[in-house]
Amino acid sequence: MRKQGAEPPGGPRGAGVGAEGFGLRGPRGWAFRSVSFRAEPGSLVAITGPSGSGRTCLLLALTGRMRTAEGTAEVAGLDLPRRMAGVRRISALGHVPGVSELEPALTVAEHLRERVLLRRRFNGSLRELLRPTRARAATARTRIDAALAAAGLDTAALPKGERTAVRDLERLQALRLSVALALIGGPRLLGVDDTDLKLSDGDREEAWAMLRSVAASGTTVLAVCSDAPEGAVVVRAGVPAGTSQAPGAAMADAGTATADTDTSADGPGAGPRPEQGAGPREGRGPGRPKAPGSGERTQADDTQDTAGRPGPEDPDGKPAKKTEDDTEGAADALAETGRS
Repeated sequence: MRKQGAEPPGGPRGAGVGAEGFGLRGPRGWAFRSVSFRAEPGSLVAITGPSGSGRTCLLLALTGRMRTAEGTAEVAGLDLPRRMAGVRRISALGHVPGVSELEPALTVAEHLRERVLLRRRFNGSLRELLRPTRARAATARTRIDAALAAAGLDTAALPKGERTAVRDLERLQALRLSVALALIGGPRLLGVDDTDLKLSDGDREEAWAMLRSVAASGTTVLAVCSDAPEGAVVVRAGVPAGTSQAPGAAMADAGTATADTDTSADGPGAGPRPEQGAGPREGRGPGRPKAPGSGERTQADDTQDTAGRPGPEDPDGKPAKKTEDDTEGAADALAETGRS
């Protein structure tokens, strides 16, 4: 008897995906809620909605990467969120910002080689690991060529072939590479984020043609987009109108908004700060006279002493003016004292 979610005989097949009242709640409220749909194996599923509607969260939840708060979903007979690990084993992610991204400094060949090594390390069988090195290399090259062909990426057309750095790829080429990397492992479910972002009309048509081809070959595709293509199963992310946020969500948003404007005593509305040392000394309140014979001096005493002390005089008996020579002489004397 074959286990649920296991790869069917004859190679990978698409995974059926369905959800009923699916919802995910975060620290600030619901990311998405009341999502219900059903897609047959090998379908192209378009997850739509405005920016901030929880599209990426829904994609990650359906591929077993985020735990939901309500409702249920099923991927290839595996229940979510209870069987998240099983869903991760049969699914793969293409481009998802912050989760599965290409490294701009690495070349196309380095990305492909790295993905093959990771698959061999974490998903390969013991029999495959014990095969001769040359046989393993030939199998890896076959997988790479098949994945590149499925994603429609012609490495020979790149500026430096497979030695082209990712930073030099166009947006559609980078999308094709990320899909090819995900297909190397032979997943039954493929997730792609920002499918039509920063693409021209012509490139957008080519991207959807590629994903339709991947779905037609048997792999179910979940694609986050702004506008769903024709013939796709459309799933709208978001929170239904009238649904209240989680307790404290509005306060959290308000706290974030006000954090930049009034978070310290120096912010708007704050009173003038007393200068350091301007307050009364400890042990004597303002206006309290000093104790006779205590030896304690006040600012008035210092002022009076200074006013009564005769200043320097010139040969005629008149007070001398402080000049720049006096300042430089004092600085020289201070320097000599420091050296001694």
